[in-house]
Amino acid sequence: MWNRKLCLNVGSFGLSGPEEVKIFANAGFEAYFFDWNPRNSPEKLVCAGKDAGLELQSIHAPFGKSAKMWGDDAEAGKAALDELTECLRVCEKFGAPIMIVHAFIGFEDHSPTPAGIERYGALAREAEKRGVKIALENTEGEEYLAALMEALRSEASVGFCWDSGHEMCYNHSKDMLALYGDRLIATHLNDNLGVRDFGGKITYIDDLHLLPFDGIADWDNNAARLGRCGFAGPLTFELSTVSKPGRRENDLYRKLSPEEYIAECYKRACRVAAKMKGAFEIRD
Repeated sequence: MWNRKLCLNVGSFGLSGPEEVKIFANAGFEAYFFDWNPRNSPEKLVCAGKDAGLELQSIHAPFGKSAKMWGDDAEAGKAALDELTECLRVCEKFGAPIMIVHAFIGFEDHSPTPAGIERYGALAREAEKRGVKIALENTEGEEYLAALMEALRSEASVGFCWDSGHEMCYNHSKDMLALYGDRLIATHLNDNLGVRDFGGKITYIDDLHLLPFDGIADWDNNAARLGRCGFAGPLTFELSTVSKPGRRENDLYRKLSPEEYIAECYKRACRVAAKMKGAFEIRD
């Protein structure tokens, strides 16, 4: 899109990665990102992205071991750190400038530890050596994100990835950009329906990753907040055609062909980008 690169995630549309990035380019997207799996090489996907003329915006690190980064088990902590370090190597090898990282996984624990700070600090220093930036994403476990953003404030390799849908469910609509927008280096834009539980209990089934304007997000407000941050990077969208267990909100998307769905993703992304352009004009 004119004056604003638009980026979409690979892996949620029922095709191989190389097939998806080709459709992304045909639809109008300028960039893509993907989740790295230590069992698979992304070489074919990256080659397909280059052939399609798309920018590799980031690689999303695995997060299944994120809680182990904070634990007292030295062996488990080392395995978790080694996995993230390997993902940094993959980012460097394939030219991804940003690695997206979840600070924590889990809903019951709320106590950051010195061990976790030390491990993430080591990761930040390794990222600096490799010329890759770490974007810590807002998920569950706000205390862990807060601890890292404070402890690693002086690390030039560490920034923030704002997930607009996560903010609405995992963060109870707290303004995460007000907290960390000055360090914003990436976005995961998607819509959501907030927290479903009447008592406010958060669970992963509320993390829907709907198309923008299909949920209850205030996109004028989102654009205004991004404008206040002065964020000029690619607008990256993380969307899904798959409903969470017991839910049906995303089912409608699967009635579309991949080409139709990705074209709709592009239309919605352009609407968000247009609001961002307006926000920047007001800011200036």
